[in-house]
Amino acid sequence: MILTFLGAGSTVFAKNLLGDMLLTESLRDIEIHLYDIDPSRLRDTERMVDRLNRSLNEGRAAVRCFIGTGERRDALRDAEFVINAVQVGGYEPATVIDFEIPKRYGLHQTIGDTLGIGGIFRGIRTLQVMFEIVREMEEVCPQALLLNYANPMSIVTGGILKYSSVRTVGLCHSVQICVPRLLASLDIPADPEETRWHIAGINHMAWLLSITHNHQDLYPEIKRRAAEKNGHADAVRFELMKRFGYYVTESSEHNAEYTPFWIKHRYPELIERYQIPLDEYPRRCREQIRSWEIMRKELTSGTGALEHTRSYEYGAQIAASVVTGAPGRVHGNVLNTGLIPNLPEDAVVEVPCLTDRNGVQGVYSGSLPLGPAALNRAAVSVHQLTIEAAVTGSRNLVYQAAMTDPHTAAELSLDDIVSLCDDMLEAHGDYCRIIRYE
Repeated sequence: MILTFLGAGSTVFAKNLLGDMLLTESLRDIEIHLYDIDPSRLRDTERMVDRLNRSLNEGRAAVRCFIGTGERRDALRDAEFVINAVQVGGYEPATVIDFEIPKRYGLHQTIGDTLGIGGIFRGIRTLQVMFEIVREMEEVCPQALLLNYANPMSIVTGGILKYSSVRTVGLCHSVQICVPRLLASLDIPADPEETRWHIAGINHMAWLLSITHNHQDLYPEIKRRAAEKNGHADAVRFELMKRFGYYVTESSEHNAEYTPFWIKHRYPELIERYQIPLDEYPRRCREQIRSWEIMRKELTSGTGALEHTRSYEYGAQIAASVVTGAPGRVHGNVLNTGLIPNLPEDAVVEVPCLTDRNGVQGVYSGSLPLGPAALNRAAVSVHQLTIEAAVTGSRNLVYQAAMTDPHTAAELSLDDIVSLCDDMLEAHGDYCRIIRYE
């Protein structure tokens, strides 16, 4: 059984996912193919996985490395599972471009990897590579299950599901951490393990539709305590809950740029009131780069045991369910085949999913309340236009994706949006070569 990890140079993330695999009995004899375009980072991950394999697994797994596009097809050949964690363009130059050029137009972002102008262009350059990868998968591992962790989740997963035959599910961890962190932040003494909840929507904007403990509705107490909380970093989500009735899964810094209410040059006081960290993702990238230099020796050097505690990622759980047939339940991003009736059918929705030998199957979740559904549909329109732009190469569809993006449209004129997109396409160059002049 072969598992191929694309973007294996993400060493810390690879540790979480592959460490979970090596702790899972049905996956211990797996053959791991590590693939990346950066030889140095790939070798770091290889050394880390070798240590994990000895520490957790008595060395039972086999580990092989594949470098560069010329070896990618060999890395994928006969794989049963493919993990995708690629970041096309990296922090430099791509992420820097995504943030710095929009700022020239007065357009500021927080994370820029899911929606907004940054999410659109990250989606285009990622799909450009992913379409090459899934064509290779269709040839050399057509039965493989692709576990996509790359952002923008809905755009990348949706493009693959709509325009390839590869079995795919998009995986995030915002759902599984939502309830425990919410209860902890409000000091609500309810054991998350004994709490029942229902979440559905789209990635990074799924909604906590119900939450009970011992059959008691927790929402009244959640809203009461949230209303009393002042001066905190989750103010955007609490305000959305106040106005739309439901708590949203992903962080306030993400959601500050998914809707048009928060980052507004006419109202700069909103940034302070809601504690919105502008340019947060570039800061995180720089910090991760600095942290990696400290962590590198710890993870990759020496022969001693390397510890790992099972993470909250779903990858190993899904793989084990497929291999053994034992049924499981996760939250995944799948095509909306009527699972949420008041969202578009070709939207990618984040809903409960059942897992077994057949893979991952989404579960009917019902219609969303009208307000949350409206916010989701606005984001879905941007997803759809970006996917079609990447498929057709249409520059006009890139413009339209940006014009319909809630935050971008709230800040810029149509002419400025067109000019900004042209500047972004020129700056990204080959990373967005699939987009043509019309």
